[in-house]
Amino acid sequence: MNVLRRWLFILVCGAGVLLMANPSTGAADAFAGNRPELAYLEQVNRWRPPSDPQLVFLLMGQFANAGRHAEGIAFFEDLRHRFGPQLTDGQRAIYLTAIAVLRAGHAHDVSLFKRYGWVRDTVRMLDDAKQLTHGEAFVMRWMSGVVRARLPGFFGERDAALADLSWCVAHADKAPHANWLREVHFHLASVHRERGNLAEAQREQALSGYAETSKPVLFTTSFSGDAVSGHRFSPRAIREVVPGTVYALSGFEFTEYYFIVSANRRELIAIDAGSRPDAAREAHEALRARVPALPPLTTVFVTHSHWDHVGGQRHFRSLNPAPRFVARENYADELALDAGADPATLKRFFGRGFRLEDVLAFRPDVTIGQRTEMTIGGTHFSLQPVRGGETDDALLIHMPDHGVLFTGDILMPYLGAPFANEGSLDGMLAGIDQVNALKPHVLLHGHEPLTRLFDSTAMLSDLRAQLVWLRDQVATEMARGTTRAAIQQANLVPPTLEQSPASVHLAYLVLRENTINRLFQQHSGYWQNGLQGLDMLSDAEHGAALIDYLGLSESQVLAAVDQMLADGRHELAASTLRALQARLPASERSGASRRLVYLKLMEKVQEFDPFKFILYADQIDQATAQMNAPIGSASDGH
Repeated sequence: MNVLRRWLFILVCGAGVLLMANPSTGAADAFAGNRPELAYLEQVNRWRPPSDPQLVFLLMGQFANAGRHAEGIAFFEDLRHRFGPQLTDGQRAIYLTAIAVLRAGHAHDVSLFKRYGWVRDTVRMLDDAKQLTHGEAFVMRWMSGVVRARLPGFFGERDAALADLSWCVAHADKAPHANWLREVHFHLASVHRERGNLAEAQREQALSGYAETSKPVLFTTSFSGDAVSGHRFSPRAIREVVPGTVYALSGFEFTEYYFIVSANRRELIAIDAGSRPDAAREAHEALRARVPALPPLTTVFVTHSHWDHVGGQRHFRSLNPAPRFVARENYADELALDAGADPATLKRFFGRGFRLEDVLAFRPDVTIGQRTEMTIGGTHFSLQPVRGGETDDALLIHMPDHGVLFTGDILMPYLGAPFANEGSLDGMLAGIDQVNALKPHVLLHGHEPLTRLFDSTAMLSDLRAQLVWLRDQVATEMARGTTRAAIQQANLVPPTLEQSPASVHLAYLVLRENTINRLFQQHSGYWQNGLQGLDMLSDAEHGAALIDYLGLSESQVLAAVDQMLADGRHELAASTLRALQARLPASERSGASRRLVYLKLMEKVQEFDPFKFILYADQIDQATAQMNAPIGSASDGH
C-alpha cells in the first residue's frame, strides 16, 4: 500500500517536473511547418557538432516552447551517437544537458510506473554533464539547478538545487550575461519557500524581479524592460574597447552610448545621443564616475537621425559649453519619417519619458554630404556617408588609427523600423561592402546585440552571399504568386550556408523573416499574392465568425486555444484570442489564457527577435527585470 501511495503521489505531482513545458498530444507533428525557426535550427545542428553552444540551446528552447519534447530528445540523442567519436567533453556535456532538460519537460508524458526512473536518469545526465565540464560551466550548473528546483520534494534534490543555484550566484561572471540570474534568484526563492525560510525566499524573490511566485516560462534573454523605462538590450556595463580611449556603455536604455577621449586628453566625443535626455545624462554621469578625469564633451557624431539616436540630444545641448552636433546633410528627410510614427508605439520601445518633440527639434551644427576628414584633440576621424539597411542618412564614423568603426544601424535586422516605410536590403549589402573596404578591426553598432551578432568583416562577407541568395529566392517566389506566409514557412536555407561559421548561421536566422517581410512590403502593392490585403477584416469580424456563425461558446474557443498552445501554434492562439475578446467581454478565464499565450510568445522569440518580445510583453504589461553588476566591477565588460 505504501508503494502504491508513493506512485500515486508521483502521478499527482508530476507537473512539478515540468521545465518550459506544454502538454504534448502528438498533433504538433502535423503542424511542423508553422515553426520555421525550429526547422532551421534543426538543419543547422545536423551539419556538425556544436562550435557555438547557443545554436544547440536555441533549438532545445524551441522544442520545449513548442511542446515537442520527445521529438527534441530523439533529435539530440541521434546527434550524440552520430557525432560521438569526434565530440569533445564540452560538446558531450552540451548534448547531455539539452537532452536532460527536454526529458524533464517530457516527464509528465511518461507512464506512471516508469516516471520515477525516468526522472532519476534525467538527474544523472545533468550530473554527467557537470562532471564533463568539471563543475565549472555556468549553463550546465544553471540548468541542473533549475531542473532540480522544479522537482517534487520527495525526490530529495533540494540540497543539490541549492548548491547549483548558489554556485551560479557566486560565479555570475561566468554567465553568458547577467540576466541569467533572474531565474537563479527566482528558483532559489522557490527552494527557500519550500524549506520554510521565508525571509530568504522574499529576498531572492525581490532580486529576481518577478512579482509572481510561479510561472510557466523561463527567460534567459539578455533583454529587459518595463513600461516606465522602455526596453534595454543587455545588462548595464561600461567597457573599454580601446583602453583609456574608446568606451562603450550598454544597458542604460534602448540604444548604446559610445564616448571617445581625444588623443590630447582634453576633449570628449560622443557617438549618438540616445532616445531620452534622462538616459543620456545617466550614461554620461556613469562614465564620469568611472573616469574621474573625463574631459568636457565637445562633439557629438550622429550615425543617423532615428528617434533613439537623437532623442537625448537635449541633455548634451544643456552642457556648458554646448557640444557641436555633426550629422548627414539629409537628416531632415529622416526626421520627417520619424514624425509619422505612432507616439504610443514609440513609448513601448523607449519608455514613458520619451518625447517625440525632442527628436524633431534636432538640428546639427555641421552637416556631411561627402567623405570628410576631421581631427579633434589630435584624434583623426573619417566620416563617410552610406546608404545602409535602415535609413538614408547613415554616417560611418571611422577611427583609422585605432581600427575602430562606428556603424550605427546600417545592419539593423529589421531593415528599418518595422512600423515605418524605410530600409533597404540592397542598401545593407552596399553598406557591408563599404564597411569591408575600410578593413576595421572593431565594429561597434548602435545596439549591443548587433555588436555581438555582426562582429567582423569576415562574417559580414559570408553573410552577404547568403542574403543575396535569399533576396533572389524571394523575388522568384513572388513572381510565381507565392504568398508571404508560404515563403516564411518554407524554411529557405542557402545552399552554401552549411560551410559558413556558426556566427553566420545565427545572423541569418535573425535576418531571414525580417528580410522577407521588407522585400514584400517594398516590392508588392497593398494587394499582395494570395489576395492578401484585398479585404481587411477586423478582429471583431473574425470573432463573429467564431461566435455568431460557427456557434462556438467561449469555453469551446478557449479549449481550442489550449490545444493550439499544446501544438506550439502560439501565434494562431493569440489571433484567436484577439477575435474572441473583440466579440465577447473579457472573462477571468480568457484573461488567463491571454497571459499564458503572450508569455509563451515572449519565451519563443526571446533570443532572436527583441521587437516582437517588446510588443508581446506590452500586451500583458509584463516587466522583465535587468540584472546588473555594479558599474566598475570586474564583470563590466561581460
